[in-house]
Amino acid sequence: MFSGIVEEFGTVVSIEKEQENYHFTLTCSFADELKVDQSLAHDGVCLTVVEVNKVDKTYRVTAIKETLLKSNLGYWKVGTKVNLERSMMMSGRLDGHIVQGHVDQTATCINVEESEGSWYYTFEYDFNKEAAKQGYMTVEKGSVTVNGVSLTVVNSKNNSFQVAIIPYTHEVTNFHTFEKGSVVNIEFDIIGKYLSKLMTFND
Repeated sequence: MFSGIVEEFGTVVSIEKEQENYHFTLTCSFADELKVDQSLAHDGVCLTVVEVNKVDKTYRVTAIKETLLKSNLGYWKVGTKVNLERSMMMSGRLDGHIVQGHVDQTATCINVEESEGSWYYTFEYDFNKEAAKQGYMTVEKGSVTVNGVSLTVVNSKNNSFQVAIIPYTHEVTNFHTFEKGSVVNIEFDIIGKYLSKLMTFND
């Protein structure tokens, strides 16, 4: 379980394909603190650490075909900056919102607008009416996770939404690398999914 408060961004240093799986090696400042079997969110995708190199400060994770189909991991290359968050400590405060690390689908950045020190990003995604009835949608002032970052939705539409990014988030996450055409991972609010599901049942 995660909160959507990104700790820092890591960097992909190598990629190895094995049949339909991809093995990614990344580096970050806390790599030597990680342990094998630990869960770590990568651009909002929960992946398991399978190898740690404390000397090089690198670690390895594996993405299977299903993960690659639903996320932007297939777009990663050596040098890609990836938002990282370790799993939430239950004794701490929930500063963002409940994030599972189970990406629902990708979205495409269709506009970036600077607004006196902050930024507005507009994302468009494939809209499915039946999926929307199950909570796979955004709502005005609701929560959404974009590349692992917990954000508040503005200007919600059927197949698009905007988010406002403050300078701090712009600097410490990979949002500063986004431009028109960038593909990102989105996870819709799990509470909204449960409520939508319950409303489909008859009394």
